[in-house]
Amino acid sequence: MARILDLHSHSEASDDSRAPVEAYLKWLARKREERPIDGLVLTEHRKFDSASDYRALEDKYGLLILKASEVETEYGHILVYGVNDDILKHFDFSNVRLPAQHVITEVARMGGIAMPCHPGRPTIGLIEHYEKLPPLEGVCGVEALNGGSKKGENERVAELIDQYGYHAFGGSDSHLVSFIGICATEFDRDITSTGDLVDALRGGGYRPLDFRVRRAQASNAA
Repeated sequence: MARILDLHSHSEASDDSRAPVEAYLKWLARKREERPIDGLVLTEHRKFDSASDYRALEDKYGLLILKASEVETEYGHILVYGVNDDILKHFDFSNVRLPAQHVITEVARMGGIAMPCHPGRPTIGLIEHYEKLPPLEGVCGVEALNGGSKKGENERVAELIDQYGYHAFGGSDSHLVSFIGICATEFDRDITSTGDLVDALRGGGYRPLDFRVRRAQASNAA
């Protein structure tokens, strides 16, 4: 069963990460009590890694590995889940000025879901752009907890979620092996495939988790 997933991570397939996927899995095996996640989604920058097959690693480590993409738009960065051939034919993910509304609308029409990430971050986050541009239509949820955000950036997202009624999810945004799984998303249903993930993200019934907070609370209690 996979119910806790790190929805935002980067392997060495991204140009700014040097983390091999198996190194992530070995680290999670060592940190199981501290970061009890059931799988991760590889959201490579400006591309979709169609070629890599991680089924052998899934079997070896007992963790679910799904693939997605992180694209760049005039509203900031957006995670695209459920990437398929139609989406890849329609969009050039290497374009750093993709039209955000078109991405959200067309990805949904073609069977996926597009969700803004690290919205509290300057320049590449949704909140800053909402100060100058109209709100996007069709946004189901935003990344409320991002493991790579600086102090205060995640805290800004609560008001955005309250104002627009967005669902909230979490991800580590890991580019380093030791960061994987520090933030994640807990689902009320089992996730076994990309299709399950897209359906769950559309429907709600999930929440962000920050395992750094849990560890700090446990240390204080001791």
